[in-house]
Amino acid sequence: MWFNACAAHDSKTLRTRKPRTYGHCPGLVQRFVRLAAGLVLYGVLAAGTAMAADRPMRIVALGDSLTAGFHLPASSAFPARLERALKGKGMEVEITNAGVSGDTALGGLSRLDWSVPEGTDAVILELGANDALRGVDPKLTRQALENIVRTLKDRGVEVLLAGMRAPPNMGADYRRAFDAIYPDLATTYGLVYYPFFLDGIAANSKLNLGDGIHPNAAGIDIIVGRILPKVQELIARVQARRS
Repeated sequence: MWFNACAAHDSKTLRTRKPRTYGHCPGLVQRFVRLAAGLVLYGVLAAGTAMAADRPMRIVALGDSLTAGFHLPASSAFPARLERALKGKGMEVEITNAGVSGDTALGGLSRLDWSVPEGTDAVILELGANDALRGVDPKLTRQALENIVRTLKDRGVEVLLAGMRAPPNMGADYRRAFDAIYPDLATTYGLVYYPFFLDGIAANSKLNLGDGIHPNAAGIDIIVGRILPKVQELIARVQARRS
């Protein structure tokens, strides 16, 4: 194809019996250069994609003391136990514990940039329990959580939102306003959603520490077992983006 194009271009030149050079067919040279550049770029992109696919998936668990593992060894905290469960299913993941005891939704927002570094594939967002315990206006909690979600979505980070519920002593009106935050955000932003982080262990003395609020090691294992299908859904979303 290249030679046919060049012959048509050089029909007058051939009559003079001058030797053919690439300079007599600039279109050929340009097309060759473009093709070579395209092949190089394709190779770079393919290599980058392969490297991204080969490396472990990076997940950050962004939360409060329930994530941090209050009064538990690091190996028994939620992120560590979840990583172990996923690896047991053959999934190559790295889960960073970005839980800070006492943190509110606004606190999580204020440290978002350094808690969720570049290269993070997904975030498990578990915040709001301290807001409810302190009676923070649900509008403020929602605004902070929404800002976190929007920032992560803008960065291309997939999000699993772990819901929380207000304690009964906060009153019916407060509970309705607070509890509605999580399903509303999940629907609005199309998030993977786990309705209640403490599902199955809340108010169970055998699965909580002496304070009746924080899960013990057995409670953490219950949480991991129940949230695992949603985390797998989160991972599937990341894999779909990579492919």
